[in-house]
Formats: sequence, C-alpha cells, structure tokens
Amino acid sequence: MTLNLFSQFASPTLLGIPLILIALTAPWLLFPTPCSRWTSNRLVTIQTWFTKTFTKEIFSPINSPGHKWALILTSLMIFLIGTNLLGLLPYTFTPTTQLSLNLGLAIPMWLATVAIGLRNQLTTSLGHFLPEGTPALLIPILIVIETISLFIRPLALGIRLTANLTAGHLLIQLISTASLTMLFTSPLVSSLAFLTLLLLTILEIAVAMIQAYVFVLLLSLYLQENT
Repeated sequence: MTLNLFSQFASPTLLGIPLILIALTAPWLLFPTPCSRWTSNRLVTIQTWFTKTFTKEIFSPINSPGHKWALILTSLMIFLIGTNLLGLLPYTFTPTTQLSLNLGLAIPMWLATVAIGLRNQLTTSLGHFLPEGTPALLIPILIVIETISLFIRPLALGIRLTANLTAGHLLIQLISTASLTMLFTSPLVSSLAFLTLLLLTILEIAVAMIQAYVFVLLLSLYLQENT
C-alpha cells in the first residue's frame, strides 16, 4: 500500500524515455505568444494583464538594477503555476513534487542573487552577517548563525514547494481511495468523503498558485537585499 501510494511521485517512463520532459514542456504550450494586432483574444488579454500586475507588484519595492530580473522571475512564476496546476489533473505527473527539480531551480537563482550582492555592494552584503551594535561576545556566534541561515534559504525554497505539493497530492489520493472503497459498503460516508475531496481539490488549486507565488516572492526579497 505504501509503495503504491508513493509511486505517483516517481518519474514515469515510456520506452525508456522519461515523461518528465513532456511534463516540463507542457506548461509553455498553454500560454500563447501575444500577437502584434490591435485586438487580441481573451486568453492573451488575461495573460498580459496577469503578467503586468505580477511584475508591478513584485518589482515595485526593488531598486532599478533589480528590474533586469523581471523576465526571469515572471517566466519562473508562469512555469511553476502551469506545472502545479497541470499536476492536479488525472493521469498526470507533477515535476515540482521532485525535490531535485525544486532545488535545481532554487539554488542557482539564490546563488545568483548572492553573487550580485557580493559584486555590486560587498560591504553591505557582508554587513548582513553582523548587525551594527552587536556585543563583542556574540559576534562569533551571530556570524555562524547568519551564515547558516543564508545557506538554508535555497533548501527552504525547494523543501517548502515540495512538501506542500506532496502533502496535498497524498491527501487527495487517500481520500479518493477511501471514497471509492466505501462506495458500496457505506454510501453516506462515501458521499461525505467525495464532498471533502472536492473541497480539498479547490484548496489544492489555491495552494498550487500560492506556492508558486511564494517561491518567486522570496527570490525577489533575496534580490532586494542584494541590489
């Protein structure tokens, strides 16, 4: 039972080809390229409105040098939302439930923000390790704590996204299995479980969008500290 339950998080293969490649490509197929015509369809209009609103909200508190990251973070947001939502469909695979993929996104982005801070404002970046007015006895301990907290940031980004999506998928799997099992033995309980499943699915749709937003928001905060 345990193996079958967690097998949904294993990367599927077909004829030796990992299908995770298709899952990573699929989100981009859902977002059409804006055309140069005066009028566009509703999907492109909603997509443009979302992109402008998100970019304005994320980059308004960031200094002008950090605005160069607008395309990268907006693309990452669209990719994460598309991947998370597609993973809720039946017979699909969610790549963002894989810790390796999430860390592969988090570590390079976090490392780039740190490198920008060390290159452009070395004194300010190093000053984060030792706040002004720290007692002399606490200086070594505080430097160690701040260093550990700095290196924990990419791990927290990847683990947060993985844990939230994995927990939601497990709950959906458990409740749907219970609803199907009790369909003939206890129809009332099965109906209540199915109603709970519907509510949980709505919650997971919100979680999929919120976790993508939180992932990019934290990256923007790290960028704000280093620009």
